[in-house]
Amino acid sequence: MAQSKRPGPKSHVITLKAVAQHLGLTPGTVSAVLNDSPAARAIPPKTKNRIHAAVKELNYRPNFFARTLRNKRTYTIGVIAEEIGDSYGSMVISGMEAYLRKMDYFFLTVVHRHDEHMLSQYSQLLLHRGVEGFITVDTTVNETPSLPTVAVPGHKKVKGVTNIVLDHVRAATLALNHLVGLGHERIAFMRGQPLSSDSKDRWEAICEVAQKIGLKIDPELTVQIDRDDPTPQLGYPFAKQLLARNKPFTALFAYNDISAIGAIRALQEQGLRVPQDVSVMGFDDIPNAAFNTPSLTTVRQPLARMGEVAAQTLLERIAGRHDYPSEIAIEPELVVRESTAEAPRV
Repeated sequence: MAQSKRPGPKSHVITLKAVAQHLGLTPGTVSAVLNDSPAARAIPPKTKNRIHAAVKELNYRPNFFARTLRNKRTYTIGVIAEEIGDSYGSMVISGMEAYLRKMDYFFLTVVHRHDEHMLSQYSQLLLHRGVEGFITVDTTVNETPSLPTVAVPGHKKVKGVTNIVLDHVRAATLALNHLVGLGHERIAFMRGQPLSSDSKDRWEAICEVAQKIGLKIDPELTVQIDRDDPTPQLGYPFAKQLLARNKPFTALFAYNDISAIGAIRALQEQGLRVPQDVSVMGFDDIPNAAFNTPSLTTVRQPLARMGEVAAQTLLERIAGRHDYPSEIAIEPELVVRESTAEAPRV
């Protein structure tokens, strides 16, 4: 075997040929392994491991355009999001991006803000740009897509779509048992805005669990969020609505963390202390939840992990390695912080 030749210290861009010379192999062998081509099946695992180790050691980055032309692929996926400026969407996309970058994939993102016409146009635009699959974020998929698709979160069973779903019944059980365990019986609720893909399933889960544990949901202590807003303004006016009804409550379960943070502001302006007078529970566990004053008790859904799972699942489907799952369930977790406490004694 030829002697390995390490590229000289003046080399700034490591080429495939340089990696091959370093290993004493042919460029074709290295290329076959890195592209996982059919020819790679005949290459011993020990050699494959040497090649991958050398690629890491030398910090070799494949030429994207050469790989695209050679394999007649784009290594690009389309991301269809309702919003990327909110904490939910940004965390999902962050987890997705980390995995795609590791796998040398690109992604193109479009934002539709629940505009059906724009959603249709953007989907076609991504198809024309040659994407190999879709990941949707907080976007309801109603029709069978033309490419492999993963929905975060997904709620409708549609052929060709893998849904990343949170166990909302488990989430509602964690939240309501926590509040009831602290002695809260008069609990107010903020229902999610109808356009949010999680709203219906989350509210149905809350009603189901409340009935199961004997907790009465008072319509006068329930408000419906009817707007999209990535800031605490999402919850602030609706907490004001609850307070204006002059019906006392000792706890508030908000639709998500950002609405809970807005609600806390409204309660404090009314002279109420959180949690001494009113406990507040959020949902999601966005980064700001831990740094709010008081820090927010919430139901955590691992948003970055959900994005990572979505990306991994989509690439496996694009590669055709196995039959795709129609649903992947993610477990929630209760995070207890400062915004909840025992119900005040009457």
